[in-house]
Amino acid sequence: MLIYKPVHGQALKKEMKMLKKYIYSCYLCLIVLIPASIHANEVEVLDIKATQATDKTWRFSVTLKHADEGWNHYANEWQIIAPDNKILGTRTLYHPHVNEQPFTRSLDGVKIPEELHSVRVIAKDTVHGLSSKAAEIELATGKVKQIRLKLKKSTD
Repeated sequence: MLIYKPVHGQALKKEMKMLKKYIYSCYLCLIVLIPASIHANEVEVLDIKATQATDKTWRFSVTLKHADEGWNHYANEWQIIAPDNKILGTRTLYHPHVNEQPFTRSLDGVKIPEELHSVRVIAKDTVHGLSSKAAEIELATGKVKQIRLKLKKSTD
């Protein structure tokens, strides 16, 4: 049987001081670990190649990196996004690439409005959804830069 003994005076102060140190230590751990874990295992868009066909549509070859673990957690899609956030093309990935990292997949026949000079590519996985680790390509030069997107959580 457990008997509770009340703590008073100096012993209480000592207990409270220890409790505050413990809570502070836990708080520091959360501050350090949570930001790192938020982006852990997100799909990264490493490279984009874009070529325009004679019919004025575009072919995109996108290289992704993700710690695919199998059917329950893998990179399953990438999208080509206009500056106004309109989805211009989607490439579905139908299986994990556990032993094939990084990997490149292509999408043909993407219609890009002539007035657009650049597009972004964003990827997603089956656990975390859309990744904030995206890339942007200038269509005329093929120059690619890594970007970090601020994603809004869906409420549906």
